[in-house]
Amino acid sequence: MTAAAGRATTVPLALFALLTAVHLAALLVDATTAVHLTKPALMPVLAVWALARGGPWPLPAALLCGCGGDVLLQIGGETAFLAGMGCFAAGHLCYLTLFARAGRRRTRPWAAAGYGAAWLGTVALLWPGLAPHLRLPVAGYSLLLTVMALAALGAGVWSGLGGALFMLSDTLIAAGLADWPRPPVPQFWIMATYMAAQWLLTAGATRDGPAPRAGTGARQPMTPVRP
Repeated sequence: MTAAAGRATTVPLALFALLTAVHLAALLVDATTAVHLTKPALMPVLAVWALARGGPWPLPAALLCGCGGDVLLQIGGETAFLAGMGCFAAGHLCYLTLFARAGRRRTRPWAAAGYGAAWLGTVALLWPGLAPHLRLPVAGYSLLLTVMALAALGAGVWSGLGGALFMLSDTLIAAGLADWPRPPVPQFWIMATYMAAQWLLTAGATRDGPAPRAGTGARQPMTPVRP
């Protein structure tokens, strides 16, 4: 790797780490201005890192959809919340496209059963506490998220952990909608798990860098090696 190529990957990753630290610290001390300034910048910077590591188009697209969701949820209000959920759903479809293009291996039946049970149990528990008009959108979105997380599990350890953390982050959001008890400073834990999830999904998809697919001139990420 040349020095220029090394900087192209190191600089955005360092900036993402700095923005993450500032954002989480701002949440802890309730520095609203810093929170609002850093949140929209997180996923675009991570998308730059993904591109620098040779990530195919569905990967930065998923991250930019996440940015749209971040901004809309930050605006607040029910309409913005539903639109933000739609952005995240589009991001999950991008991740599913990424895994399909890369030819990821299938997950084991026990894993599918476990993730399915987790989705069904969470929806059943949340259902009574959700507003009636939010029940179906939340259930549908969480099903798509579960499918994405299951597909990520088939992509390797890093991606699988990223998918699981994404599920945890969004479950914390849904718990707030249903007025469930949550840990102190819930937004800190929501964002900490979310940013870790997006980084793990990105790192898992680009860990070995770009490589040409056999028989084509297209460059695709290699299947991640388990850590």
